Amino acid sequence: MKYKKILSPSILSADFGNLARDINTIDAAGAEYIHIDVMDGIFVPSISFGMPIIKSIRPITKRIFDVHLMIEEPIRYVEEFVLLGADIITVHVEACEDVAATLKKIKELGIKTGITLNPSTPLDTIKEFMPLVDMVLIMSVNPGFGGQKFIENSIDKLEMTAKLRDELGLNFDIEVDGGVNFDNIGRICDAGANIIVAGSTVFKGSPSDNVKKLMELM
Repeated sequence: MKYKKILSPSILSADFGNLARDINTIDAAGAEYIHIDVMDGIFVPSISFGMPIIKSIRPITKRIFDVHLMIEEPIRYVEEFVLLGADIITVHVEACEDVAATLKKIKELGIKTGITLNPSTPLDTIKEFMPLVDMVLIMSVNPGFGGQKFIENSIDKLEMTAKLRDELGLNFDIEVDGGVNFDNIGRICDAGANIIVAGSTVFKGSPSDNVKKLMELM
């Protein structure tokens, strides 16, 4: 099966003083998803933004809100994120006491589910949950900060994920997040990723030109 290639710019790297402007720019340039990193300062050391920001930017665009919850026990908050306009919610296997219950709750709320894992976590950790998700997110940096360098063995993890998907007869998107740039995006897509998160590469310089260039290289 051929999976549609989609760019998901991470607004963690946008200009927070001009967030509406930056979202309008990437929307007009053709980015189909908007990646929203929610960090709690506990599961990851940083604190980013939460519900008030999502509520304020939801009216700006009709693009898909790709919400990545880097928070402990996300099941506590998924209903609120859905009500605020999340279209996809991805949770960390390491952050959930009951992963299956968390994914099932997201699905029951009528949106797409994603599962992710830190770079050091073995892929087998999420294998049992793959039938429950619409997307698997491979972290190619350690979560919590933008602008990090791509971890090269993530290529192997992407290839293993795509192979496992075929072996299990499943149908889910494979997303990659961290260190994506103009030089490595081709290899990343060739390894199996079809949804590409990019932050610094999009928002450094001209976001419009960068979105278009990345999409051409996918």
